Amino acid sequence: MTSDEKTTAPAPAEAVCVRVEGLKKRGDFLAAARARVAHAKGFVLQARNRGEDGPARVGFTCSKKVGNAVARNRAKRRLREIARFELPALARPGWDYVLIGRRDTTATLDFHKMRDDLRKALSEVHS
Repeated sequence: MTSDEKTTAPAPAEAVCVRVEGLKKRGDFLAAARARVAHAKGFVLQARNRGEDGPARVGFTCSKKVGNAVARNRAKRRLREIARFELPALARPGWDYVLIGRRDTTATLDFHKMRDDLRKALSEVHS
């Protein structure tokens, strides 16, 4: 295969306009839980406006209800991937987002459907 025949991965977003960092502290997760919530078939999105101009931050979680460690890690990998594709273009600076996996659906739902659901959930929490 020549170099011009190689396929490249699609760009995560058309215009990267917001830097996205990881959410790490438990207090930030708890604060997001008390803020806005949007339910989708494959996940729950919690979003909180921190009231500052820092970068958007995102965290991922799955409870033991999702399944064993293998199932939880698979669900979180899928959530990280949809966030990688959608958040740089749709997230707002100064906001925290938490994606929570759902039992049986996060690991099995169609990937394009999950991306659409994330776009809809983001527009819901920002309205």
